[in-house]
Amino acid sequence: MKKYILLLAVILSTSSLFAQDFDKTNNSPMDAAFFPAQAPKRQFAKTEEAKMAMEPKIRVLYSRPSLKGRNIFTTEDKKEDGITVYGKSWRLGANESTELLLMQDAMIGRKLVKAGRYSVVVTPTEKEWTFHINSENDGWGNYSHKPEMDLVTVSVPVTMSEESIENLSIALYSPNNDKVVHLKTGWGKFRTELPIVLK
Repeated sequence: MKKYILLLAVILSTSSLFAQDFDKTNNSPMDAAFFPAQAPKRQFAKTEEAKMAMEPKIRVLYSRPSLKGRNIFTTEDKKEDGITVYGKSWRLGANESTELLLMQDAMIGRKLVKAGRYSVVVTPTEKEWTFHINSENDGWGNYSHKPEMDLVTVSVPVTMSEESIENLSIALYSPNNDKVVHLKTGWGKFRTELPIVLK
């Protein structure tokens, strides 16, 4: 009997050596946007043709911060009044840098961008957002943003919606069902659309 108790004690003590603590749930959960939107469900397509049509062309991984009653943008002299400052680099989300994965070559802002992984950083102003498609990956926020590694820098207009969105949202869609895909961003009442032309 003593042998069994000793064996049980050894097992319990060694199992705690290999225990892994889990991180607490993050306030800004990570999400993914695909083009086409149904790409993650392609395995359920009824025909091979339908499955091929659902093959992913673009994916965006990003974290979705909440407004929680805060202003999104502010000015340098009133930093405490907003989440990010006009004219400063912003990670377009929270936590890790937002990632753009192109499964095929694409034109963004008149520049050819090869298939691959890139980070997305935005410099917002009141009237437009400048998107930086950057070759630096796996960074935290915009702290890793090195402007000299920007492959593309392109500005798009900001529009305002009557509807406010609590969590930052990104969608990929083709307005005319062709090779032009819009990376649509919405948070609060702000909306932007970055065109990406698939090659």
